[in-house]
Amino acid sequence: MYKFLIGVIVGGFVGLGGGIYLLPILTAETGLSPIQLAQQLGQVGSQKKEGEFDRNREDSDAFHWGEGHITLGTHNIVFEGQLAPGPDYRLYLTKQYVETEADFLAIKSSSVQVGMVKTYDSFALELPAGTDSSEYDSVIIWCEAFGQFITSARLK
Repeated sequence: MYKFLIGVIVGGFVGLGGGIYLLPILTAETGLSPIQLAQQLGQVGSQKKEGEFDRNREDSDAFHWGEGHITLGTHNIVFEGQLAPGPDYRLYLTKQYVETEADFLAIKSSSVQVGMVKTYDSFALELPAGTDSSEYDSVIIWCEAFGQFITSARLK
């Protein structure tokens, strides 16, 4: 009887954990097509900054990473690449480049949350109204649900 009860409890926790991780993957939106990507990049304008996400960030690991090219314009931000799948990703603009959870948490309150990332490949997000993109030097992808650093890029 106890073995059955322990099995049900352990199975429930494994199932819940797997569901929390897999549900966002199963419900993720499709990334931008090459045509949509070109249209979004065309809207960036001449005042742009660019950077690279890389799997080799200090707090990135086998389950938390991003790689690809990010372009910040005056009204939108466009990503071409791949992110490790996971729940509740958010994109932040920061005035300081960071590569760790602790460093991001120290500046999170002064960062601008651009929006939710709903796909794990190419996407575009509009900047919040009143955001002066020239003030920001870095981009962070952050898992809000688990307080987990995914990746970052220095903009130039």
